[in-house]
Amino acid sequence: MSFCKLCPRRCRADRKAGADAVIKPYCGVSTDIKIARADLHFWEEPCISGEEGSGTVFFSGCSLRCVYCQNKKISDGRVGRLISEEELADIYFELQEKGANNINLVTGDHYIPEIVKSIKTAKNKGLKLPFVFNCSGYETVQQIKALDGLIDVYLPDFKYMDSGLAYKYSDAADYPEIAKTALAEMIRQCGEEKLDSRGIMTRGVIVRHLLLPGNVLNSKKVLRYLYGTYGDKIRISIMAQYTPMEGIADKYPELARKVRKSEYDRLVDFALGIGISNAYIQDLTTAKDSFIPEFG
Repeated sequence: MSFCKLCPRRCRADRKAGADAVIKPYCGVSTDIKIARADLHFWEEPCISGEEGSGTVFFSGCSLRCVYCQNKKISDGRVGRLISEEELADIYFELQEKGANNINLVTGDHYIPEIVKSIKTAKNKGLKLPFVFNCSGYETVQQIKALDGLIDVYLPDFKYMDSGLAYKYSDAADYPEIAKTALAEMIRQCGEEKLDSRGIMTRGVIVRHLLLPGNVLNSKKVLRYLYGTYGDKIRISIMAQYTPMEGIADKYPELARKVRKSEYDRLVDFALGIGISNAYIQDLTTAKDSFIPEFG
C-alpha cells in the first residue's frame, strides 16, 4: 500500500502516507478504513433487501468515480468517519442485531485487504449472515480472488461495452475488458444461485446495468454480452434510476436529464427479444433524489 497497485488504476500512490502522500491515490483514501454510512437499506433488489433490509456499509472513496455518480458526496473520500478493522467487524454484528438479511459492502474494492480481515474476524466470532460485495465492476481478478470463500453474493455493475463512453464518463477506457474478467471470477466463485425460504439470495451473482440518457445502444451491447455469455446463470438488473446530479450540465449537458420512458421501454423490449427473463426492471419513478442515502 506504500506503492499501491491494488485496483486497475495502479496509481502507485503511497496510501499509508495519507494526506502527506506525494502522489494522491485515485480512490481518494488512505489505508485507514473510512465509512460514510452503515444501516439497513431497503432499496436494493428484492432478493437482497427483502422486507427486513440489507445491512449496508457505504465505504468512502472510489477507484472509478464516474462523473454522474449519485454517491458523489462520498466517492472523493472526503466524507466519512475512520474506523478500525475490529470496529468494522463489530458493525456487522450491529446490523445483524437489527435484523439485516445480509452484510452489504458498497464500493469497498480499495479496502479489500482490510475487508478480508474484518470478515474473517466476524465469522470467527460467529456471524451468520451472508456477505454481499456491491461494486462498480472495475476490479482486477486478483482483487476478486482475494475474496474467494468470504463473499456469498456478488452485486457488480457492468456499465459499458463502449470504451469511448467509459473513458468519457469514468476515465477508464479499459472498463469493458476489466469488467469482463472480474465478472468471470465472480461467477466462478458464486455462480450457483441459492435462495432461502423467504426468497433472499444467499449465493449468486446479480449484474446491474444503469441506462444513461441517450445511450441505449451501449446498454443493448452490455445486455447482449451478459446474456450471450452467461445466459440465465446470472440475474440482470436493468436500471432506469439515473438521476442528474447538481452541476452535471456544466460539462456533460447530455446527462442533464433523466432517462425517457421511451428509451427504457426500448431497452426492456430488446432484453425480452434476445431471451432475457431472469431479470429485474424498474419503474421510472425510482429516478428521484429521495432514493439517494444521507451520508456523513
